[in-house]
Amino acid sequence: MTYCCGLRLKDGLVFISDTRTNAGVDHISVFKKLFSFGVEGERFIVIQTSGNLATTQAVIGHLKNHLALDQKPHLYSVNTMFEVAELIGHTLKRVIADVTTDPDEESNYYCNLLVGGQIKGSAMQLYHIYPQGNFICATSDTPYFQIGESKYGKPILDRALSYDMPLDEAFRCSLISFDSTLRSNVSVGMPLDSLVYRKDSLHIPLGKRIYSEDPYFEHISKQWSDALRRGLQNLPKPTDDYWL
Repeated sequence: MTYCCGLRLKDGLVFISDTRTNAGVDHISVFKKLFSFGVEGERFIVIQTSGNLATTQAVIGHLKNHLALDQKPHLYSVNTMFEVAELIGHTLKRVIADVTTDPDEESNYYCNLLVGGQIKGSAMQLYHIYPQGNFICATSDTPYFQIGESKYGKPILDRALSYDMPLDEAFRCSLISFDSTLRSNVSVGMPLDSLVYRKDSLHIPLGKRIYSEDPYFEHISKQWSDALRRGLQNLPKPTDDYWL
């Protein structure tokens, strides 16, 4: 399974993806699910993937081939992030159509993608692209998207995340979302791939791979667990009528 989270905030973008892929309890592998593209000073694009691994690898492969061969339209030739999302959506739809002629089998090849970034002269955007090739855009009211095994990490984002939150705080919030998911679902696993992009910088960040023994991740995981225990202990006790 997979868990990927993308945030579009006032000051920038945050992306975190796990790397676990499993086809049963005895076949677990590590595969990258966060991919970045860009031209320094001109555009920055991130794609996060979940779902059928063959489909997502084919989509990324086609996008890279079009860049290498300068076969337009490609990620560096389109003018807006909306066109980037359209291009990727069409590529995804075509990949799925190429591997099956039976509509009833299409769902076996489904995947979902998150696509975010910024092109010079336009605003940052974050899109959720569906297997059918259509997509929706994040807004200030809904500043984040999740794909994959999202339910365990969603409560902390719903309670704590806001569009105006500073990037460092949003990054911490996202890591706690992943920590909660890792504790509750063995189909999501370390290491994690992360990227933080600052608005209008048009800089392509290197990103960071976070391993299970990462000191910072271990520290905030423990501190969050301790804070939850203290918070529970400090809640007022129920009155006697709750026990009747």
